[in-house]
Amino acid sequence: MKIRKISEIVYLVIFFIASTDYLFGTHDDSSRKNILLVFAILSLFMFFFRRYYRKKFQNRNK
Repeated sequence: MKIRKISEIVYLVIFFIASTDYLFGTHDDSSRKNILLVFAILSLFMFFFRRYYRKKFQNRNK
């Protein structure tokens, strides 16, 4: 169960890195900014998805 928590944290870190680079980066290339935005949204979705199922499995095992 510990690796599932770690994977949630990794997705959250990816979200923060991608979103700060998207917002504060000095990139002129719009396609790079779009890719960063997609990574940020996907990693936030995966964080909540993994968290939901981890809690669901924990409640089932009790």
